[in-house]
Amino acid sequence: QVQLVESGGGLVQAGGSLILSCAASGRTISSYVMGWFRQAPQKEGEFVAAIDRAGGSSSYSDSVEGRFTISRDNTKNSMYLQMSSLKPGDTGVYYCAAGRNYANYYAQTSYLYWGQGTQVTVPS
Repeated sequence: QVQLVESGGGLVQAGGSLILSCAASGRTISSYVMGWFRQAPQKEGEFVAAIDRAGGSSSYSDSVEGRFTISRDNTKNSMYLQMSSLKPGDTGVYYCAAGRNYANYYAQTSYLYWGQGTQVTVPS
């Protein structure tokens, strides 16, 4: 079992930046593909970013490409999402997840463990 806890969410003005963290416990995350997903009010959850086990390969949704950066530190059993040039459309609850299969990094079903989420609000 892997327990995941997100932190770093908050209220930020459009154009601002925020860094989310995901701290893992129970098992080392070095065996897992890690991902970020988000869910906006009254919308389906959507893929944001994913990173492979070693941190050598990452993928992003078109909506955040060039503005968000995913990273991980396996020695600290943690993952991060650096968000910049934030827009109102980035508002939502952000979840970190751990899975096994990088080939389907965009699919929620690829992930086994999920955190409780952290709220990010970018007012319009």
